Amino acid sequence: MSWLFGSSPAKDAPTPAEPQTQPAQTEKPKPCCVCKDEKTARDDCMLFSKSDDPAKECQSMIEKYKICMAGFGFKV
Repeated sequence: MSWLFGSSPAKDAPTPAEPQTQPAQTEKPKPCCVCKDEKTARDDCMLFSKSDDPAKECQSMIEKYKICMAGFGFKV
């Protein structure tokens, strides 16, 4: 009953109900914000291809884009 007489837990001590904060880790960038040049080159190749199989014609650009995205931790 000590809480009735004005004693209170230390203000700086976390209570069990309070979540513990973790140190900020480097945040992963959004996929739309990385590999912009590779994406543009890939898209231009696919859109403006005169080939019957644009994916085959643009395979090197597609691979460059995939490698770039993998470098940022994205699986395409």
